[in-house]
Amino acid sequence: MSKRALLEVIALDPEDAVAAQAGGADRLELVTDMAADGLTPPRAVFAAIRAAVDIPLRVMLRHADGFAAGDVDALRADAAALRAEGADEFVLGFLAPDGRPDLDAVQAVAEAIDGCRWTFHRAIDRAADRDALRKELAGLTAADGPPGVAGLDTILTAGAAQGVDDGLATLLAEQSRTAAAEPGYAPRILVGGGLGLGHLPALRAAGLDAFHIGGAARPAGWSAPVDAEAVREWRRALD
Repeated sequence: MSKRALLEVIALDPEDAVAAQAGGADRLELVTDMAADGLTPPRAVFAAIRAAVDIPLRVMLRHADGFAAGDVDALRADAAALRAEGADEFVLGFLAPDGRPDLDAVQAVAEAIDGCRWTFHRAIDRAADRDALRKELAGLTAADGPPGVAGLDTILTAGAAQGVDDGLATLLAEQSRTAAAEPGYAPRILVGGGLGLGHLPALRAAGLDAFHIGGAARPAGWSAPVDAEAVREWRRALD
């Protein structure tokens, strides 16, 4: 029997977090401002959510819509403040204007989280070359790489900028490369971005085992809280 699939749900506040955990979420991605596609939440919001649930929390480190890093020192300061509050898992990822990974920014922020586990988010879906991005990240986080840069264990991707409908073939191909232990393909693939229940059979059959939902957990839209029953439907589908 295959191992239990991971279900990660976006949470904006403690109410979301409690409902997501009640519905069977294994982990939460904490953000604010979904109009900007998810930015770093205030430290106090992290603390309130941490007090409300006991499942792992991955906290977004991102200050503006898009994939430019912006003020790296401010991101590092946020990371340090969140670490001091108890955060121990993060989400980040930055691209240079040419679509290559901004390795200086990624390295600087990854060093600020000091070895904590982290997800490289959907910036990969806007990258000029997905394969090259993975290999450049692997070079950054390799055991013989720069001191303090470690912890990349997940890549959040839809396989395409437009979402899973367009990226399905890419996801299946990348999963086969992960299974074959190709260089750059060690991080777990977390499928998210336009993900629907109808995509799950093909993804699960290919061995993909980690799924990320935002709007799918909110049938009434982003102005409404996470619906525990909507999360439960995903949990049942995955189990």
